[in-house]
This record gives sequence, structure tokens and C-alpha cells, in this order.
Amino acid sequence: MNKTLAAFVAVATIAGSLTATPASAQRGVAAGVAAGLIGGAIVGGAIASSRPAYGGPVYVEEAPPPCRWVRERFWDGYGWRFRRVEVCN
Repeated sequence: MNKTLAAFVAVATIAGSLTATPASAQRGVAAGVAAGLIGGAIVGGAIASSRPAYGGPVYVEEAPPPCRWVRERFWDGYGWRFRRVEVCN
């Protein structure tokens, strides 16, 4: 907020100094264009360097599925075998 306020004050100061000096029509147009470019660069830089309104990236963790299939090793009397078993939390 302070940077934005400082940028507006700087633009107002530059614009005020340019309008206070008497100039021909051609010089006034060039001065207005220059003031607009400088003011736009100052305000744009202040806005670009400010922090985002939401405070940073937001990561949403998905809930694990209620049930899942896992491989289970078991002894069948003759040797070790594998089977798929549904496990629910």
C-alpha cells in the first residue's frame, strides 16, 4: 500500500511540474506522453512488486479413498503366495 501511495505522489508531482511550465503545443504533447509513460512505469512497478491479496499459493490435499486394494502375502500350507485384499480405513 505504501509503494502504491508513493507512486501516486510521484506521478502527481511530475504532472504538476509539467503543467506549471509554459510550453508550446508540441512540447506540451511530448511532455504529457513522457509523464504518462513514467507514471505508468512507476505505478506498474509498484503494483507488480506488491504481494498477492490471497497471501500465497494454496495447496489442497485430496482425501484418501475410503477403501483400497493391497497385495498381501500369506502362507497356504505349501509356500508363500500373494492375494489382493481390500483395506478400508
